[in-house]
Order: sequence, then structure tokens, then C-alpha cells
Amino acid sequence: MRRLLLLSLGLQVLLLGRCLEFVIDGEREDEASDFRDHRERQKRATVTSEEEEDFMAVRGDNITVKSYKVESRITSRFAHTTYKSSVVNSGSKPQSIGFNVHIPKRAFISNFTMNVNGITFVGSVKDKVVARNLYTKAKSRNKAAGIVRTNSQDMETFKTEVHVPPGSNIEFELHYQEMMQRKLGFYEHTLYLQPGRLVPTFQVDVHVYEPKGISSIRTPNTLGAQFSDLIKVNSSADKAHVVFKPSLQMQRKCETCTDSAIDGIFTVIYDVNRDSNAGELQVSDGHFVHFFAPSKLSPLPKNIVFVIDVSGSMWGVKMKQTVQAMQAILDDLTMDDHFAVIDFNHNVRCWREDLVAASPIQIGDAKNYIQNIRPSGGTNINEALLRAVQMLVRASNQHLIDPRSVSMVIFVSDGDPTVGEIKLSTIQRNVKRVMREDFSLFSLGMGFDVDYDFLERISMENRGVAQRIYGNHDAAEQLRTFYRQVSSPLLRQITIQFPEDSVTDVTQNRFDKFFDGSELVVSGKVLPSESTKLTSIISAYAASLDINLVTEADVSELDMQLAKHQHSFTGFAKQMWAYLTIKQLISERSFAPTAAKKRKITQRVMALAVEHQFVTPLTALLVESEDATERLLADSPKDPKKGCCSTLSGPTPVQFVYQPPPSWLQLSTQAPLHEVKESTVEEITLTQGVNLVDNDPHFIIHLPGRSMTVCFNVDSKPGDVLSLVSDEGTGVAVNGQLIGSKKALKNKLRTYFGVISVYYQPQGASVTVGTDLITLTDGRNNNSFTWGATVDVTQDGVRVSIVKDSHVNVTINNNIQVMVLLHRVWKKHPVNVDFLGIYIPNNNQYSPLVHGLIGQFSREPEVRVYDVHEGLDPLKKEATMEVKGSRLLVTRGWQKDYRRDTKLGTNVYCWFVHNSGKGFIDGRYTDYIVPGLNSFLHMN
Repeated sequence: MRRLLLLSLGLQVLLLGRCLEFVIDGEREDEASDFRDHRERQKRATVTSEEEEDFMAVRGDNITVKSYKVESRITSRFAHTTYKSSVVNSGSKPQSIGFNVHIPKRAFISNFTMNVNGITFVGSVKDKVVARNLYTKAKSRNKAAGIVRTNSQDMETFKTEVHVPPGSNIEFELHYQEMMQRKLGFYEHTLYLQPGRLVPTFQVDVHVYEPKGISSIRTPNTLGAQFSDLIKVNSSADKAHVVFKPSLQMQRKCETCTDSAIDGIFTVIYDVNRDSNAGELQVSDGHFVHFFAPSKLSPLPKNIVFVIDVSGSMWGVKMKQTVQAMQAILDDLTMDDHFAVIDFNHNVRCWREDLVAASPIQIGDAKNYIQNIRPSGGTNINEALLRAVQMLVRASNQHLIDPRSVSMVIFVSDGDPTVGEIKLSTIQRNVKRVMREDFSLFSLGMGFDVDYDFLERISMENRGVAQRIYGNHDAAEQLRTFYRQVSSPLLRQITIQFPEDSVTDVTQNRFDKFFDGSELVVSGKVLPSESTKLTSIISAYAASLDINLVTEADVSELDMQLAKHQHSFTGFAKQMWAYLTIKQLISERSFAPTAAKKRKITQRVMALAVEHQFVTPLTALLVESEDATERLLADSPKDPKKGCCSTLSGPTPVQFVYQPPPSWLQLSTQAPLHEVKESTVEEITLTQGVNLVDNDPHFIIHLPGRSMTVCFNVDSKPGDVLSLVSDEGTGVAVNGQLIGSKKALKNKLRTYFGVISVYYQPQGASVTVGTDLITLTDGRNNNSFTWGATVDVTQDGVRVSIVKDSHVNVTINNNIQVMVLLHRVWKKHPVNVDFLGIYIPNNNQYSPLVHGLIGQFSREPEVRVYDVHEGLDPLKKEATMEVKGSRLLVTRGWQKDYRRDTKLGTNVYCWFVHNSGKGFIDGRYTDYIVPGLNSFLHMN
């Protein structure tokens, strides 16, 4: 029987035939031309939430997932994680069954095996050249290949699919390894759990073994309240076992639900005992690892130049959150610290020309300065960074700062350079040329328009690190968290050395700085010796001390301890050495001065990865049957977000970055709307309090003070422009123009909103949303965008976020939001047309002058519903509503909210007011017809 198999690492590959070849590999790092790099830069965009919405650990129709197990064995901060699942095709037809796993970006896949109806495919890492040759041979035999890559905040996605006949049994097993990184005093191990269905045997086990002992361990419950008592932690002095084993019934979203409630991150946070500031030296399996994390030392004084991008693309939420973070960061400075603030767009401005002491007066003045920054213009990264370094150099030359202090530049930007020097490789060389060896550069990239590869390169080359700040509601907290990681330097110029002829192949052992709460790790091979001890010597500079520390370890003791522990990872030291060495070599490779040097590093990375079975950017995983008669072959693309050092210019000053919409939008990633069952007066609340107009057109008004929802229709005619929100106090008008269906049904022409306009009078800015185009106008410029791409634009206090073929979110001054939802129909439909729905949250901050069909309900009217009785339709009760001095006959019914399901919608129960809302709205609906899309309402 012929088989179709699909397997991928952050990618998907299609393969035909029984004799199959398949290779899983890491990112491909081609020797790309500057032009190719530039093209990749232009394609950078944040991954839409839709890619994450569809993620399911085991995918398929009519399948039975017999088991889903995850096990992590963490020994001395090195984790080996295994995902296993057993699946049966319970359907009557052949189908594709998928196995997907989110893995941390810093991890290396070490193996993947799959058993399909007794045929076992076992993985082994190979030289990528071999993989390419196999791939070419597979293609020459007409085996097609296609590629997809997915990313999230801290994860990458491994995807597998296998096409099997009915009754087939499939077993999947994925292994990956990673070194735990200590941040802010803790190690954090995360496992992504999203089975997507109920599983009879579901179990997560995390085994932690730390020879020096575990000082604390906790498992914050992020999976939901119903699982709070199901996560068990059993721990002793040096071991811990965390288990999560919900029964089939416990997995259900509700008592009778068939959907799984397990969906999220499973986290284990711990730290270890430290009995010496010299750190912890461990020797196992012919390798050593030295962990160095001293504490209880006085912090070194800091000299910080904050370099903040204030170009136009930073307007709105980004700037607001940056300002919020800076307020807290400045408050954290001590009297011993010195600082300066540089903000830049096309120009570079300095709050002070030189560093100043962090006195309360100076901090207060700096906070006021930052608070009053108004983003605009282009992005001159080169001049801003050079000015910052020059400021540090001048302070050092003039002996204005403590010679033992730590000097750093903290650089915050959301885009590529557009003014001055725009070639990234030149900027990188310029900064490297002026940066002193004792200075560091830390870069924070806001969102996805920034070239993060460039930030990593320029930071690593200048003794710093880069971090991406994701553009969501907690961006300010992300900034503060990053600063806390570097806010307390304890040591400078740290060197960890070993006696001559005792070790070899040592990883990086000289470090510029050590920050409180972090950890330095050095590893290497232990040379044969008659000595039973290995010694290490640490030297460093503290605030007022020159420090030398010595520690030692028995070369055989740890191996004996590991042999006693069933769940320990006995090969951790060897694998950790390879992990660190490969990571460092890949970094060195990116800075290799010559092609020959780069080739030499490449050869060493490939040799180590093959020996230690790590899938890296330069190696591949060959998966083949035990008798080697069947093979699987795959390939992966270059990371589309990498585009450093192009010779061509960067993007235009306007930055297009998709950021997650606010929670009130209730998109399909969120929970279903809550529906309240009937009572004497049946009521329902719209989640988050959203008023909306959708379909032909149906108005749904939520009255939070009454816990009541009221609906009405408007029977206007095509071409009419209706005032939805009119607020001359804030200068905001939201209007909608009606269109008609293609023909009448039962002598009635249905109408829909075909155009929505959001007008902001103070800036003369208008956003016009149609079913084909979204147009931004400011009186001088017109910019139009189709629905075919995800775009984010900020202009004069108005932010427009377009989610491809889905919706537009318009935000004005961060306090008024409007969402427009696109409804597509079959183009050849004889009656229906494309139309728009509009969703407006109740908490928009209008002025007292606000009015309009929706705006008037920001002042909630007194409403009473009584005399509920059976109506002509037995499914729809009737009642009397008292509102605005009128008594209205209302009917209990439902309308549709399409935020979660744009095709079928979700029922929202409400009291329906007849006659186009007469009596419930002020006046008649005809009073709300306005002359144009940017008109304000003027009622008599």
C-alpha cells in the first residue's frame, strides 16, 4: 500500500510513496546576498493570531488519542523533554493525522521517532549536506515538498502529519534538550499543553534533580482554576517530582462537555541552594560544568544612557508603555548611579548634554521630559547610538564616573533606520568602532517591524543582549522586567579558570559583567589525571573589592549519585557542554571576519551536532525505518525575520506592525460568550460590554447598569449615512453608509453597512473602511490598504490595525476604540453582498456631548421590563418595557454576535424593540441620517 507522510520542524513537507525520505533540520543559513537579505527584511511581519488559534497537539477527524504524555528530566539545570502520543484512526476512511509540539526557541531537537502500523522510523542527526543530497534525490523521484513556518513569543512549532488508512495505529515521540537560564533569581521550565481533545491517559511529569539541593519550587497554575488542585509537587532536599494527571472527566470544560479545558503553558519555577559565592562545580562523564551565581554583594554603580526611539511609528500604545516603563525604571536608580536620556527620530535630542547624578531632582526632571515626548518623524539610529557612546566616553575621560562602575546603553526602538545612515552593517561597524571594551549595549526591539537579527548582532558584539518586546497590553511590564535583569550589576571582568593540563575545550570563561539574579555557566572536558579533584579559580571586580574565588569538585562523586536516581539525566554534563559550545560557535560564525574562518566554524558545529545529536541551523535529522528501507526527508527555510545588514535602504518611516487587539474584540482565540438561561426576565450580558451593529443592520445595545441587552433594527434605504457615534466634545464621529442586497426578497430589499467612517476632527484624520479598501485621510494625504494583508498604522493619535481578511481596529488617543468586522459572501451569490459589522466597547471615554444611535447609550437610560408573558411565537416571550417615558411592547429574541464565529455567529438574547427602535432611541431613526461620512449629528 502506498503511503502519504508529512513531517516538519516549524514547517510542513509533502511526500508521496512508500520508499520515503525525510529530514528534519533547523533554520537554513545560506550565504544570502545583500539583496536577498533586503527582500527578507521587507517580509518581516508578526505572526497573526490565526496561526496560533488552529494549533492542536493531535489533529485529525474521527481519531482516538489513546495517550498523551510529556516528561521532562532536569538535572543540574539541563532539561531533556519528551512528548509522546498514541493515536488510532477510528474513522472509516484514510486521513492525515497530525502531531504538533511547541518547543522553546533556545532548545535543540535531539530525536523524533514514529511508529506507523508496526513500521518504526528512528531519527539520527546528519550533516546537512547529506540531507540536501537526499532531498534532491527525493525531488527527482517526483516527491513534492512545501514549507510553512510558525512562531510565537518564546516558542517554535514542530509539526508532523502522517496519512494512514482506517484502523491504523500511530505512535509519535519527540525529544528536545535545553539549558535552563536563570533570570531574576529563578529557573523557569515551560511546557506547552494543548491536546485539543479529551485523552484517556494524559500525564505530565517533571523530574528535577539538583545535587546541591532545591531551595524553592513552585508551579503557578496558568491552566485554569479547575486544575489548581491537580498539579502535585513532591520534593525532598535535592529532588522534586511535579505531576499533572487529570482524568478524562477532569479534562472537560464542563461536566457534559466533550472539549478539553487543557490549553496553555505548564510552568515549573525553581532555584537551587548556593553555599558559596564561588559557585557550584560539577563533574560527570568526563565533562565539567561550573555554575556561578554569587549574591549578597553590593551593587556596582551604573552609568546608563537611555536611547529611546520617538519616531512616528512609536506613537500611541508603544510610546505610552515606554513612558510608563521609564517612569518606574528611573525611580529604581540610586544616588550612586549616573544617567542620561537621548530621544531620537530624524533628529537626535539630549535631555542633558552630559551624564548627571541620579538625584531626586534630576530624576523628576527626566520623568517630566519623557512624559512630554511626542513621537514623530523618521528614525536616525546611527547618530543616536554614536551620541550615546560619545557621552559615556566623555564622562569616562573626564573622570566624572566611578572607575568601577558599569556603563551601558539601553536602546529602545520599533523600526529600521530611515534617516542618516540606513545601512545596518555600517551602523554596526560604526558603533563597534567607538564602543569601549567596558561598555555594553542592550537593545529592546518593540514589535516585529524592527530588524531583530540586527539588534542581536550589534548587542552581542558589544557585550550586551537583545530582547524583543511584544506589542501587547503588558509591553511596559516586559520593559521593566528586562531592566530588572540588568539593573543590579554585582561584578565586572569575571574570569573562571582551571589549573593547567586539567581541562580542555572550555566554553566562554571570561565575562564582562554579572547581574544579580542571573548565572554564568562554563563547561569543558576533563583531562585524564591521577587527581580525584578538579579546581576552578574565579577572579572579578566588585564595588570595592578585587575578588578571587576557588572551588573544587570530586571527579567521580556525582556520577555515583546520578546512578542512584531513576529519573536523573545521566548524560547532562556532556550534552550541556555540547549545547553551550554549539551556541557559542554559531554566534562566532555570524561575526567571522573571513569566509575561511566561517567554513572552519561551520565544520566544527556540524561535527559536534552530529556527535551529540542536536538539530541545529547546520544539521538535519534523518528519520528512517529500523531496517533503513524507508526514509523521511524534509527541509526548512531561512528564517523570514532575519535580514541583517542589507546594502539597500530600510522600510519607509511609517511602520506596519500587527499587535494583538484588545480583549473586548472577543476574537476566536477567546472563550465563547456567556449565555444566561431564562429566568422571570431572561437577561444576558455581552462579555466586556460591547455595543454592536451587524447584519442587515441589527443593533445590539448592552446596558451594564441594568444587566440587560436591547436590540432593534433600522429599516433605512441604501445610500443613507447613519450617525452611530457623534461627539463634538472629543471631535470623534463614527458613521455608517448603507448598501442594499443585489435584489429584493419577498418585496423587501435588505440593507447592510457597506462603509464605516471614523473621523477625528482635531487632526482632520478620517478612516474609511469599505469591503474592498481601508483608506486613511488627513486632509493632505490619502493612504489605502486592502484587506489582503495585516497592517498596523499610527497617525496623529489614530491607530489603525488591520487583520487580514478579518477586521479593522481603530483606536483614537488610546481611549476610544472601534472595531469593524468584514463579512465576505460568495461573489456569485444572487442576493447577498459583502458587508461590515461594527463593535464599540461601552468603556470608550466620550464627552458629555456624545450622541448617535450607539453613542447616546453611553448615558444609560432608566429601563424596566415587566409583565413577561407568552407571545404569538411560543419560542419568544413578550413583555412591557418602560423607557424614556414610553411603554413599549418588546419581544424576547436573539441576534448574532459575529466576533467569535464570522460565519454562523453566536446567539445573543435580548429584548427586541420594534419599529426601528422607536421609543428606545431618542427621536426616530430618520433623525440620525447625516449628510456625509465625516458629519456630526445635529438633532433638533
